[in-house]
Amino acid sequence: MPVNNGKGKSKGKGPVVQQTGNLTNNQRKAICEHWTKVPKISQTKLAEWAKLRFNLSKTPTQATISNIIKKRDQYLDMDEHNLQAKRARDTHFPELDAALANWVLQCQGNRININGDLIKAKASVFAEKLNIPLDDRPVFSNGWLDKFKDRHGFRLFKSHGESGSVDNTALNESLPNLLQITDQYNLKDIFNMDETGLFYRMAPDTTIAARQIEGSKKDKTRLTIAFGANADGSEKLQPFFIGHANKPRAFKKKSGEELGFYYRSNTKAWMTGLFFQEWLKRFDCSMKNSNRKCLLLLDNAPSHISGDLELGNVRVVMLPPNSTSKIQPMDAGIIAAFKKRYRRSQLYRALDLEEAGSDDIYKVDQLQAMKWAVAAWNDISSTTISNCWKHCQILHPRDINGEPITGGIRESAIIQDPIEMIIEEELVQQINTLAKHPMSLENLLNPAIESQVHQIFSDDEIVEMAIQVEEEADDVEPEVIKPELTAQQKLSSIRDVIAVLEEDPDKYNSFIQDLRKVQFKIRDGERQREQNLLVQNTLTFYFK
Repeated sequence: MPVNNGKGKSKGKGPVVQQTGNLTNNQRKAICEHWTKVPKISQTKLAEWAKLRFNLSKTPTQATISNIIKKRDQYLDMDEHNLQAKRARDTHFPELDAALANWVLQCQGNRININGDLIKAKASVFAEKLNIPLDDRPVFSNGWLDKFKDRHGFRLFKSHGESGSVDNTALNESLPNLLQITDQYNLKDIFNMDETGLFYRMAPDTTIAARQIEGSKKDKTRLTIAFGANADGSEKLQPFFIGHANKPRAFKKKSGEELGFYYRSNTKAWMTGLFFQEWLKRFDCSMKNSNRKCLLLLDNAPSHISGDLELGNVRVVMLPPNSTSKIQPMDAGIIAAFKKRYRRSQLYRALDLEEAGSDDIYKVDQLQAMKWAVAAWNDISSTTISNCWKHCQILHPRDINGEPITGGIRESAIIQDPIEMIIEEELVQQINTLAKHPMSLENLLNPAIESQVHQIFSDDEIVEMAIQVEEEADDVEPEVIKPELTAQQKLSSIRDVIAVLEEDPDKYNSFIQDLRKVQFKIRDGERQREQNLLVQNTLTFYFK
């Protein structure tokens, strides 16, 4: 059977023409998909697979395969327009390109009418602010403008009418239309996404926390995290982290992707229009891969601009302005449930450090904070998420077949989840134990400064955020780097904990069994490591 070379279907029964040029983006995407499905495949084997799969005249080099895998997110999320090209459309001035695109998206979000001439003029302003020499600057011609618009999918620049505040009457008038939209989708295919700030080192002591937040710009302890989940709570999207530096010290020279996170950075650690559009295209791609059509509900934040993006599997619907505190599920308790769990982990560690005599019991590095955040998000139950959606009254109740009961009464009262109440009690105990001037639980979970995740940026701020910071600056206090425990140290600690729990094995049996599983995993890892060392040694090694 003729082999498809990735450019189209072979015709006839004649000899298949081998591909001699560079790989297409479609082929690069296929390589990334195969690597994802077979994660233990070597790059050499992957190159051989690509040669056979695409009928290439030569096997791709290891360096080529390595570069493709490093950029797998770019290829897996690439739209159809770029997939047909030999390579992704690039620019010689990525910082200028990013700053200008964020400015355009911000204008769209603010309903400011702009045209091509204004974009070219602003490009010249940004080039000046970025100190690009005159001789090196691109000519901001109509051809340049067309390429810029094509890279970002910008087509029409027009105002969309004015937006004003929404009162309760206007909100009630908009709900019937919103209900008609949500009735068209299964609960598992209705999503909401929203961002929150997280000052991940903040203490529960009012005096300490005030100092931390006042110096937060210098301390750089802020993260922005975007969370998404569907209406029946069956699917929680991977958290999207935004930090200050591309590779904070705690990452130990690795990227967020290499550490298993969806992570991006800018100097403000805030959401931007470009970051949002990247997230949205990635979400649309995942729905396409799952062969699903879904509804995505969003608030009217300045960065939430879908613009002219071509989304094949996601329908974006904006919630009425100034209404999200009442009808957005993430604001109805889901993000609060996340913060309860994050703060619980943080304060338990603070108690451990206090007992150990540490002077700075609230300090934690960014990597550990991100690990706690992922664990906290994964710990939220589908019941908690489903209850928050019901509270927002934007869904009709469903029958046993999942069909909307349009005459049914929508639930509005928050159902008290026993698990959430237990966590709250733990937090209150921790706060009272640790803090001389305790914060209220409400202020710990919902400090006003953490809710500020969107902003209208000045030109200087847009340019500043476009400049990528690889690592934290030298004047920033170093991250806490914990010494790596050996396998024997880990096993010894676990044995001590099990010995304590086995004083009452009936009560703590499930915890003991979980710790036994961890023991087995560590021991198995050590055996595997020793076997690998034996395999790597050559015969001459044993005669030294």
